[in-house]
Amino acid sequence: MKTLKMKDWGLGLGKHVVIAGPCSVETEKQLEELCNSFEREPQIGMFRGGVWKPRTRPGNFEGLGEEALPWLQEVKNRLKIPVCIEVANTAHVEAALKHGIDVLWIGARTTVNPFSVQEIADSLRGVDIPVMVKNPINPDLALWVGALERMYDAGLNKLAAIHRGFADPYDKTYRNKPNWNLAMQLKLELPEIEIINDPSHIGGKSEMIKDISQRALNFGMDGLMIETHPNPQEAWSDARQQVTPEQLLTILKEISFKDKIDLEGEIPGNLKEMRDAIDHIDEKLIDLLSDRFHVIDQVGAYKKAHQLAVYQDSRWKNVMQNRIELGKKKDMSEKFMKSFLVAIHDESIKRQEKQMALKKEHQTII
Repeated sequence: MKTLKMKDWGLGLGKHVVIAGPCSVETEKQLEELCNSFEREPQIGMFRGGVWKPRTRPGNFEGLGEEALPWLQEVKNRLKIPVCIEVANTAHVEAALKHGIDVLWIGARTTVNPFSVQEIADSLRGVDIPVMVKNPINPDLALWVGALERMYDAGLNKLAAIHRGFADPYDKTYRNKPNWNLAMQLKLELPEIEIINDPSHIGGKSEMIKDISQRALNFGMDGLMIETHPNPQEAWSDARQQVTPEQLLTILKEISFKDKIDLEGEIPGNLKEMRDAIDHIDEKLIDLLSDRFHVIDQVGAYKKAHQLAVYQDSRWKNVMQNRIELGKKKDMSEKFMKSFLVAIHDESIKRQEKQMALKKEHQTII
């Protein structure tokens, strides 16, 4: 496998690209109406359209297939912007290339399957075309990175990621829970990768798109992919999450596209002072956590010596309840405190298990 250098990665579309178009390409008239609206909005940098639509169950509309590709060529010629579609196999890739599609994306249902991703990568060897990779349905960072690596190994370096959220049967707020932290982990793993946010699939409701888009930009994401339909109520797929062109333009006017300041010399003095204070506090936090885990090691050694179980249910419940209440008094949300405590507890269990596995001469001395 090639070493990912990342310096050549990127779509080259500029900062804060907006990708817009229908969930599914339905008719020539539908695309014409969208073109009439998009011609007046220079911020739209790419047109999207679903041609092959993977559905959870058969019998639903699954796209027009290759029949719709010439219509997208007309969109490209009229708007003078790239067009992009989803591909899921070699046949899709061959049809897209034959019809001059500019950018491909790999959907969440495909990213989850390395065999399918590899098939697409192999079919693109020797082709110079940008590819965007959506996160897998399940929150698995390795699958997401792996799909990008497979594209890179096939000789593709115009790559970007699409953050469209993750399935969570217990979350009733979103269609696909954003898990912003996982998208940020991808950025840490691949620092130069561009990440496009898909608020349509995350929210699942048109009225949520504006707020999700703003949050994505606040997290430093590089663009937005927003599903847009001339008449969403009559859409053949995912009607609830699409906006009209007028709604899209309103959203783009109301959200804030602030550029990040990355160079130390450009940071205002007051901001630098606050960041320095945060750095100092973080150092103290890490020292305190280190002290806590040292005590945890001692607890693990004690439990082994006295044949006690690692997990103590009553103690864990007491810690959760007590610390959450303490955090709330300090103006921290219950949701944050739960996540924070679960992370600490998980690490504590691992460290105690390590103590349990150590031979006596290597155990932490109490």
